[in-house]
Amino acid sequence: MSHALRFRPRGGASLWLGAALVGALIAAAAVSLVWTPYPPAAIDIPHRLAPPSAAHWFGTDNLGRDVASEILAGSRISILVGVVAVSIGLAFGVALGLLAAFAKGLTEDGIMKLSDFVFAFPALLTAIMLTSTLGPGVVNAIIAIGVYNVPVIAKLTRATANGVLSREYALAARAAGRGRVAIAFDHVLPNIAPALIVQATIQFAIAILAEAALSYLGLGAQPPQTSWGKMLADAQNVLYNAPRLALYPGVAIALSVLGLNLLGDGLRDALDPKLKART
Repeated sequence: MSHALRFRPRGGASLWLGAALVGALIAAAAVSLVWTPYPPAAIDIPHRLAPPSAAHWFGTDNLGRDVASEILAGSRISILVGVVAVSIGLAFGVALGLLAAFAKGLTEDGIMKLSDFVFAFPALLTAIMLTSTLGPGVVNAIIAIGVYNVPVIAKLTRATANGVLSREYALAARAAGRGRVAIAFDHVLPNIAPALIVQATIQFAIAILAEAALSYLGLGAQPPQTSWGKMLADAQNVLYNAPRLALYPGVAIALSVLGLNLLGDGLRDALDPKLKART
């Protein structure tokens, strides 16, 4: 029988803490769509480097922009990059992984060799090379990060799909004359979905880090867009006068990545049928 998407009655602490942190990230992005204390890109030179106060909860930066508003707006970029880049990885990676698992032979070898070649380059290095070629900007950053996600998902899909295809129910479906597409959708995808979900949360965290790094280097979000990585780059110029300006985006990035990693660990425990059987 299939073990697809079965949750344990209780999730571990990692699951709930991770879900809370990711929920806070999503809530911040949702709130920023309709409200921020000030326009994130509004410059107010007379009030530059103002300390935290009732008027400016986290103070202002070196151009007088409200830091709290920038943090809220930056969460939108992080979620946008993460969602789209992971979706690109899942769409192409799952298709290539399934093709390799079913086709075998030269097709499988070619897909895996190409995946190994792309996978040999770290996510940030891949993103830097592509954005340097295509030009800076959020769209190109998303494409660059998404390209790195493809071989990661493809290799995972192929490995887990091969495991499913060796099971009795998959062999019986083949013996009954069912086509590859039907087997993929009825047996393979439901059973590998837990592994893909867990990997997607990990790749989401990597995407946030990569986007922040690209924006820090000037290859990601461009003015007037607000990004946590860009905030870190701006804070570097006044690090000795106002070190708090680097603290806020740094903590936002750290908590977001921590939350996604904890969520991935919790989902792995909740979705793993072997762990479920032992509880």
